[in-house]
Amino acid sequence: MPKYLSEAQIADYEEHGFVAPIDIFDPAEARAFRDQLTQDEAQWPDKLAGADRNNAHYVLPVLDQITHDSRILDAVEDIIGPNILVAGTTLFIKDPETSGFISWHQDARYIGLEPHDWVTGWVALSDVNLDNGCMQMIPGTHKAPLVDHVDTYDEENLLTRGQTVPDVDEDAAVPVIMKAGQLSLHHPRIVHGSGPNLSQHRRIGFAIQSFIAPNVEEVLGDIWVQIARGRDDFGHHGLAERPTTPMTPDMLAFRQMTNDKLSEIFYAGAAKKGKF
Repeated sequence: MPKYLSEAQIADYEEHGFVAPIDIFDPAEARAFRDQLTQDEAQWPDKLAGADRNNAHYVLPVLDQITHDSRILDAVEDIIGPNILVAGTTLFIKDPETSGFISWHQDARYIGLEPHDWVTGWVALSDVNLDNGCMQMIPGTHKAPLVDHVDTYDEENLLTRGQTVPDVDEDAAVPVIMKAGQLSLHHPRIVHGSGPNLSQHRRIGFAIQSFIAPNVEEVLGDIWVQIARGRDDFGHHGLAERPTTPMTPDMLAFRQMTNDKLSEIFYAGAAKKGKF
């Protein structure tokens, strides 16, 4: 029996490559998380922008709490099994009336996690819709092998290289519309992207990228993980601590080190580096 997802939701994931929306946090919980994150951004603006939005769960207990919430882990367990490692996170924030977008891409194409026994969790900390640039999925593309991407280095593209899958059938895209506190789970090979925030409200998403099974290796470099549930009988990665106090010097230094290593992975084989 599944722990959190319904049989229909699991079937959706297997058939389409994603499942959403999944109810996780009630409106009051989501508002509290968002308010705390907003306060943290105001207090440490230079430490939560640009590339420092990667792995912010190492320096902010509020994001660590979300990452390890038992309800999210129950849903993830229904997809990848009882042994779950957290391999990284990213804040995806789009300010009002801005042109930043995320091009069509596959997560597994440039992260280097093999085999694909993992899943990305995306938590909406604000309502997300087409007006403010919600994710859009191309259903079923996870069933095919990885495809070649083109590195565009577009200034408005929020991905590292502006990596883009060409010739996507955008008419097939399904918008992932969610209320604050809801979760989506998507497969590492599904083609997805998101548009700009044309609204007057901030769009805040927190991606746990990714929840991996312990057998998954990083083939392009080095990463660190947290054991979120179960056990790790493989030991492929270094182990990371969980923060209890925001922005401590030790954890800031650790995040910088892991982000430097992450940058090497993201830009492996690239002609140059982008801004993320």
